[in-house]
Amino acid sequence: MAPHAEEKTGSGGGISSSPVSDLLFKNTSPNVVYTDDEIRSRYTYRTTSVTKQPSGQYQVTPKAQLYDFKVGRKVPKVGMMLVGWGGNNGTTVTAGIMANRRNTTWETREGPRAANYYGSVVMGSTMKLGTDPETNKDVNIPLNQVLPIVHPNDLVVGGWDISGMNMADAMDRAAVLEPTLKAQLKKEMSYMVPLPSIYYPDFIAANQEDRADNVLEGSKACMAHVDKIRNDIRDFKAKNGLDKVIVQWTANTERYADLIQGVNDTADNLLKAIETGHEEVSPSTVFAVACILEQVPFINGSPQNTFVPGAIELAERHDAFIGGDDFKSGQTKMKSALVDFMINAGIKLTSIASYNHLGNNDGKNLNSHRQFRSKEISKSNVVDDMVEANHVLYPEKGEKPDHCVVIKYMPAVGDNKRALDEYYAEIFMGGHQTISLFNVCEDSLLASPLIIDLVLIAELMTRVQWRSCSDDGAATTEYKGFHSVLSILSYMLKAPLTPPGTPVVNALAKQRASLTNIFRAFVGLEPESDMSLEHKLI
Repeated sequence: MAPHAEEKTGSGGGISSSPVSDLLFKNTSPNVVYTDDEIRSRYTYRTTSVTKQPSGQYQVTPKAQLYDFKVGRKVPKVGMMLVGWGGNNGTTVTAGIMANRRNTTWETREGPRAANYYGSVVMGSTMKLGTDPETNKDVNIPLNQVLPIVHPNDLVVGGWDISGMNMADAMDRAAVLEPTLKAQLKKEMSYMVPLPSIYYPDFIAANQEDRADNVLEGSKACMAHVDKIRNDIRDFKAKNGLDKVIVQWTANTERYADLIQGVNDTADNLLKAIETGHEEVSPSTVFAVACILEQVPFINGSPQNTFVPGAIELAERHDAFIGGDDFKSGQTKMKSALVDFMINAGIKLTSIASYNHLGNNDGKNLNSHRQFRSKEISKSNVVDDMVEANHVLYPEKGEKPDHCVVIKYMPAVGDNKRALDEYYAEIFMGGHQTISLFNVCEDSLLASPLIIDLVLIAELMTRVQWRSCSDDGAATTEYKGFHSVLSILSYMLKAPLTPPGTPVVNALAKQRASLTNIFRAFVGLEPESDMSLEHKLI
């Protein structure tokens, strides 16, 4: 590749660019090139292929594949449209962005507080860049400084809701934020009113009916709803002078849609089912289809099966990004970390009992059995890949810990969800270990930073292209984008969606390592192994 090029400052059309002098670091490798428009890197991806022989022995073959990556440097003006904008999560993330944009401070009974992005992996965490040779200490930088990423303060927020309540009143209804903070944001948020949404009563709990005063005509899927959503996205984009829009489902949990051959099993069948108003096409799937056809990334933050096989096929057909399912904010994030620790420590986990009670509208909706079943599935499957990875502890096919999930609606606790977990495990010589956790989660304050992360990373991926190369460096494919299913978002999601036929990873440490190492590859850096051999080979 050519030597490094010096960057020039430039902007226009609502897009700001980052000159080389503004980058926090610069890779001096000849395999990395900086231009006005992009960062280009040549990266060797190393893996190990393992084949089991008839004798039972494994044949191990190291493999290496050379890739070229391109990352667009010009950060666009981005809109974030939320389905369920007037709910707890939608109002909280909107108020949070507004407060950060204004550098708002407010008084509480515990003293003054200031706006921040704590809980956001992009905005609140760091990544090891390397080691300082003089001090032998790690050099860590903010994750949002590794690549050109949209700042959440610059997001333009809008969306849909079945309730027509303005965002200031909806924020009061949610009862998440301090009154002294809400008072400073109320005037501006009172002018924000959600667009009418689609409402199919069969898919959400009957106790949500009293909210549904801002809905489009029709109670079943139809192409008119798809077209209206597409027009809403276009209008929002044009009105706000946006370069891109990311749509995210933050609305109520739906019941699972039945998977029916000839209805939602293929892209063509799904489109036909929408045209004919089939009763097993959910509102979230209609939103997904509209976004796919509009080539706008769509992320599902609830546990229902929005991405039926036909929706995934449609996304692949249109090279549209999708991601899901269900925000992984509190209890499940702890579970995916703790189970990973226990099984990797050689401790045989035999049962997990998870109990939750919460009093927000999510809890009210989940009081209905069919909606709870969607949540139960996303919470229960979070340990599967970790169990399957250890056939020493779990030698029988299909063997896994007993796993029970209970959720109860308790209005008095509001958004302060209580999560109680008991992990029961078998240890050395027939002994047992029990770990009990009591986790009080301010539910929407944990979920809102994840909504931001999902939007920022999804947008970044729209600016990434790759091609494969032969060992001599010659390109063997044309540049193209990543797969439509954005599995890089897995760290933020309970039931991460992966491309068909690929494994699901729920282990939190693996998900985080995958995210940071992919970022490193985009700027020509090797994965950080933490071997620290330079300190051990003495």
